[in-house]
Amino acid sequence: MASGSSRIRAGSRYNCFMDNKPVVYSCPDALANDIIRQAGKRIQLALPLGLGKASHIANALVERALADQSINLQIFTALTLERPELNSEFKRRFFEPALNRLFGDYPDLIYAKLMRMGKLPRNIVVNEFFFLAGQWLKVPAAQQQYIPVNYSHALDCLLDNGVNVLAQLVTHEGDEYNLSCNPDITADLLNVRRKGRARFLFAAQINRQLPFMYGDSQIGTQELDLLLESPDSEHELYSAPKRPVSLADQAIGLHASRLVRDGGTLQIGIGSIGDAVSHALILRHKHNAIFRKLIDDLAGQHTADNSDHYDDQPFRDGIYGMSEMFVDGFLRLADNGILKRDINGAVLHGAFFVECRDFYRRLREMSAKERARFQMKAVSFTNEIFGDEMSKRRARFKASFINNAMLATLRGSVISDALEDGAVVSGVGGQYNFVAQALSLDDAFSIITLNATRQSQGQTVSNITWSYGHETIPWHLRDRVVTEYGIAKLRGKSDAQAIAAMLSITDSRFQDDLLKKAKAAGKIDPHWTIPKAYRNNTPDRIRTALQPAREAGILTTFPFGTDFTQTEQRLLPALEILKQKSRSKHALLRLFIDGFMSGDLTSAETACLERMQLNKPAGLKEFGYQKILTAALRQSREL
Repeated sequence: MASGSSRIRAGSRYNCFMDNKPVVYSCPDALANDIIRQAGKRIQLALPLGLGKASHIANALVERALADQSINLQIFTALTLERPELNSEFKRRFFEPALNRLFGDYPDLIYAKLMRMGKLPRNIVVNEFFFLAGQWLKVPAAQQQYIPVNYSHALDCLLDNGVNVLAQLVTHEGDEYNLSCNPDITADLLNVRRKGRARFLFAAQINRQLPFMYGDSQIGTQELDLLLESPDSEHELYSAPKRPVSLADQAIGLHASRLVRDGGTLQIGIGSIGDAVSHALILRHKHNAIFRKLIDDLAGQHTADNSDHYDDQPFRDGIYGMSEMFVDGFLRLADNGILKRDINGAVLHGAFFVECRDFYRRLREMSAKERARFQMKAVSFTNEIFGDEMSKRRARFKASFINNAMLATLRGSVISDALEDGAVVSGVGGQYNFVAQALSLDDAFSIITLNATRQSQGQTVSNITWSYGHETIPWHLRDRVVTEYGIAKLRGKSDAQAIAAMLSITDSRFQDDLLKKAKAAGKIDPHWTIPKAYRNNTPDRIRTALQPAREAGILTTFPFGTDFTQTEQRLLPALEILKQKSRSKHALLRLFIDGFMSGDLTSAETACLERMQLNKPAGLKEFGYQKILTAALRQSREL
C-alpha cells in the first residue's frame, strides 16, 4: 500500500479543537463509521506498542475493511499482545484451563488472528516494528511487512507514512484523560500535531483498569477527538505472567548487579533476567552477607571476578530508574529502599509498561503522591540524550543500561532481534538507543546479558559464536557482556583481548572449538591458552554454587511471585524440556523410554500428571504423552 499524506475531508475535526470535549460513542462500529466519514477510505492507523491498543476500535475498523474492499487499512504498531496459541497437545492441556487467570480476559485482535491464518486480505496491511519474541517467525505476512527501526525513530516512521488515525486506550480521573501505559510515542505525536506538523484523528477508548500516571501521560481533554466509553468495551488488561528464573539466570543477575553503582542510574527490561537482576540488587542491599557469599561461591577460582573493580556494598544514596520499560522490578527496588535517587520529583522515568496484574493493581491502589514518583515520559526522553542534554547528563549519572541478547560473537557483536536467514524474532526496540547512549554518557555501562547456552533440536549449543550472519549491535560498540560464568569487559580492548575475555565467560564445552576458530583467523596469539580458572564453566559448577540458596528459599524460581499455581510452577521446566526436544524424534523416543523405565514419582509430580489430565491415560497416544512428560519431570528436578 502506497504511503502518502493524510487526506482531510470537509467537516473534519482534525486539529480544530473547537470543542473542549471529544465526541463520545458507546458503540465501536459507530465510532469506526465516523472515522471513515472524516478520514476517508484510506486509513493509516497507529496503534501503540503493547498494552495501549484500543482493541475494540481496531477490530471495528478491521471488520469494516473486511466488509468493504474499497477501504484500505494500513496498521502501524508494535508488540501485538496475544494469549498463547494452543497449537500443541501439551500447550493445550497446560493453558486451556487457566487462560483467563494467567493472561486476563483480553480481547483478541482480529488482524492478528487473520495474519496467523494467512487470511489477511490485500486491502489490510499490518506493519510492526517489534514482535513478541519468537511468536511471528513462521508467519509470512508478519515477516514481510516488518519495519526495522529504533524505538526512538518510530515517530518519524509514522509521520513519513502519513498516519491519519491514532487509536489508544486511555484512563480518566476527574476532568483529565491519561495515556497511562503508553506515552512513549503518543506524547510526541500529539506534540507534533499541536505544532501543525501532522493531522490525524485521536480515537481513544476508556479502560478504567489502567492506572492514572503522571508525567507525559497527562493530556488535555482537547487532545481527544473521538472517545469510546461503554461497559461493553471495558476489558481486563493483558497480564504477562512472570517467567521462571533459572539458576543460570540467577547467576547472570548476581554478576550484573555488581555493575550497578550506588548513586547511579539503572535500565532493565522484562523477563527472567530482569527479575534476577532486581532480586540480586535487593540481596546486595538487604542481605549483604548472603549476597557476598553467593558471589564468592560463584567466582570460585575466578579471583578477578571478586576484586575491587565491582560494587558489592549496600546502597546508601540509592539509584534512579531511567528505562524505556517500567517493569515490576523497579517497584520491588523502591519497596526495598534502593530506587530512591530523586530526579525532579521522580525516582523512575519510563516510557511504557506491560506487566502482570499485580503490577497494575499496585499502581492503581497507590496514593497520587506515591504514584507520581514513577513518571511516564515520551521515548524521545528516555532513549535519547538529545533535548535538554545537560540536564539529562547530570541525571543519568553512573548509568548501567542492562539489555538481553540471544547471541554474541567472540569479537563482541550482539544479536538480539533476528536470525541470519533474515527471520525477525523480536526487534531492535530501544537496545541500540541505550547502547549508544551509554557510550555517549560519562562513566556509563552498556551491559549485554545472555545465557551461555541454549537447547536446539535436543542438543546444547553455545550462544557465544565465532561469527554470525546478522547483528543488532556492531562489534565496535562493545562494552560489558555477562553470562552465568562472569563478566567480559570489552570496551577499549583490542580484538585479541576481547576474544580472550569472551572465552572466559563461554561454556567450557565450546571453548576449545571457538579458540581454534579465533586462532585460524589470526585474531589471537597461536600459543595463547585459556587460563585454568576459566576452564570449569559448566552448569554443574553453577548448580553447586547456587542450588543450596535455592533450596533455602533465597534464590527462588519466582522471586517476585507468580500467577502460576505450585503444580504449574513444577510443570514449567518440564514443558520447556519438551519444547526443546520436540523437533527431534530421537530425543522424544529417548524421553519415552526414560519415562517408561522411571521409578516412583513424587507427590508433586503425580499432581502434575493430574493437572495435565494424564494420570489415567485413555488410549495409546495419552499413554505416550504420560511417559514423555514423566521423563521431562524427572529431568527437570534440579532446574
